Amino acid sequence: MAASLRRPSFTACSSPTDTDDEGVRGTCEDASICKRFAVSIGYWQDPYIQHLVRLSKERKAPEINRGYFARVHGVSQLTKAFLRKTECNCQILNLGAGMDTTFWMLKDEDLLPRKYFEIDFPMIYITFVLKNPHPLKLQSLPDKFLLKLPSLLAFTDGHMLDSTRYAIIGADLRDIADLEEKLKKCNMSTQLPTLLIAECVLVYMTPEQSANLLKWAANSFEAAMFINYEQVNMGDRFGQIMIENLRRRQCDLAGVETCKSLESQRERLLSSGWESASAIDMMELYSRLPRAEVIRIESLEFLDEMELLEQLMQHYCLCWATKGGSELGLKEITY
Repeated sequence: MAASLRRPSFTACSSPTDTDDEGVRGTCEDASICKRFAVSIGYWQDPYIQHLVRLSKERKAPEINRGYFARVHGVSQLTKAFLRKTECNCQILNLGAGMDTTFWMLKDEDLLPRKYFEIDFPMIYITFVLKNPHPLKLQSLPDKFLLKLPSLLAFTDGHMLDSTRYAIIGADLRDIADLEEKLKKCNMSTQLPTLLIAECVLVYMTPEQSANLLKWAANSFEAAMFINYEQVNMGDRFGQIMIENLRRRQCDLAGVETCKSLESQRERLLSSGWESASAIDMMELYSRLPRAEVIRIESLEFLDEMELLEQLMQHYCLCWATKGGSELGLKEITY
């Protein structure tokens, strides 16, 4: 499983240098390509990713594809549970969104929140617009809001593109003041129930930086839920190899010490002001997938070594935390 697995890593890195940030942002393309490949062979349906990501000629390993499927399924299930609990009277902040297509997928299912925000490094979005002058079809866009080359001016001036239901914000998640200012300019509400999603994002921040972000999220909204997907059980040899492989690509897992165990993952959320927190590793999540779906995806490709899949999945986890929202039943949300 790539370090970022799609929308990941580009929102934070341990070093303040542009070189180190570039190393983290570089995982964006790798992860997006892996996701596009899994979609292309039928793991799940996503009619939008083809407009954003090229199809690789290199075949990805079955364990990578199954890992992506479990990740997308897990995050999607928690997201939809939140939307149903709030009856879509809420907002979503996708932190480190990259080339994510969740907004469009939710739109197709008539599950859009009142507003959906995507946040990532400004350079990710500038590159996105340059490469994709017409990435999505007109009928798919809210309020006829087109992402096209003239919009690049909006990015370079304020690093923001905004519409009634959808906003794209170029910001560094380590700079909370700037992030908050830009979100408010795009009409973020502190009164609406809010879901924050971070996939392979916090691990690229120092523990102090990620704690600041988690505390800001817990303190900013009356009712909120945080979904975090990233590494776990990183103290063993397999985890060390993962760390070394990323370092060779000039990308450091600055927050890896918070990824020691499921308990350390839960504790970081609770110590940041969240009232409840849960975490499962991805092998456990895989075992809870609907049997029909498991049969379907396992028929797509032959997997020679189940042990490798288990090792890989035991080193990633899905965590979620809630605060407030007792009348909505947010604490009842589980996978």
